[in-house]
Amino acid sequence: MLTEFPFRFELDATTLAGIGLWSLALYLGFSPISEWVMEQLNRWFNFAEQFLYTSVEEFERTRKGRESLNAFYASLFSIVPFLIVGGLFNYGVEVGLGQSWALSVGILAAIGGGVYELGRRDGRASREED
Repeated sequence: MLTEFPFRFELDATTLAGIGLWSLALYLGFSPISEWVMEQLNRWFNFAEQFLYTSVEEFERTRKGRESLNAFYASLFSIVPFLIVGGLFNYGVEVGLGQSWALSVGILAAIGGGVYELGRRDGRASREED
């Protein structure tokens, strides 16, 4: 069993919370991009799964279940780019202003992203009513 690693990798709770807040803010603030990423992942999962089946009948018989599972996986994996960029944003603010500011600005960014997304959806709904 490998119990000791040759390097030390530490993440404290404040850093994880900051990365999560920044990721949420970016995911909400750039929701059209997140929807696009989700759609592309879903297309790729559906395309890649075609090569796992040798029988066309079996492929068609299980299509509905596979496509729903692929949509679920695509929605889960669509957050990964936002986690990476959120980590970079958190690191940048942490280096520039300090750890407590990174968390505070992350909270403000998440609230701002949520308000922006609510306004965007309300504006789209009011345009569809007209």
